[in-house]
Amino acid sequence: MRKKIVVLSGAGVSAESGINTFRDADGLWEGHDVMEVASPQGWNSNRDLVNQFYNDRRRQLMEVTPNQAHTDIAELEKEHDVHVITQNVDDLHERAGSNNVLHLHGELRKVRSTGDETLIYDWDKDIKIGDVCEKGFPLRPHIVWFGEAVPALDEAVDIIRDAHIAVIIGTSLQVYPAAGLISYAPLGCKVYYIDPKPFISHELKIREHTIIKDKATTGMKSLLSHINK
Repeated sequence: MRKKIVVLSGAGVSAESGINTFRDADGLWEGHDVMEVASPQGWNSNRDLVNQFYNDRRRQLMEVTPNQAHTDIAELEKEHDVHVITQNVDDLHERAGSNNVLHLHGELRKVRSTGDETLIYDWDKDIKIGDVCEKGFPLRPHIVWFGEAVPALDEAVDIIRDAHIAVIIGTSLQVYPAAGLISYAPLGCKVYYIDPKPFISHELKIREHTIIKDKATTGMKSLLSHINK
């Protein structure tokens, strides 16, 4: 039977490809206070610093490849209707072959206009002061920063409302609004949670769920054996 599978993915999936998770144990992102590089205030205070931060991340992204977890998620599409809702700003899901990917927090390989947020451009080079949109407004990273709304949230809720299976992988789901998505899955939705240190929320407890206490790549192998029984 073809089922609708919704994958909720986070930094743990891309970490095995060599993508830094940005935030260190002390709360710093690559040596910067998070508000310096991931907030509207930081952007207004020092645009050169913010641009450089994401330029570095973008260059790193070009040097890595999808790992087996990304590939296995894409492989699910052969038998099922699969949608990926990711907190990651990289494009490794797409490069692995996933066709239905929704980015909650934006995308590194895109920029957008500061004067018209509907003007979004593919962008693989560095962003520099002086780069502008077609209307003359400065360009900024196409990233959802702290304190900003998550434009894709409503679409994410619509996607998960009728899921048969939800897969939580590489994320603790403790950061809102992404953490609240599982509450919109129907009660009959079977949940698989892949993470070395899973956080069992109330929303998870009231649903049929299976914990796979492992990293993303090996955890996906276990998941496939469950789903393909």
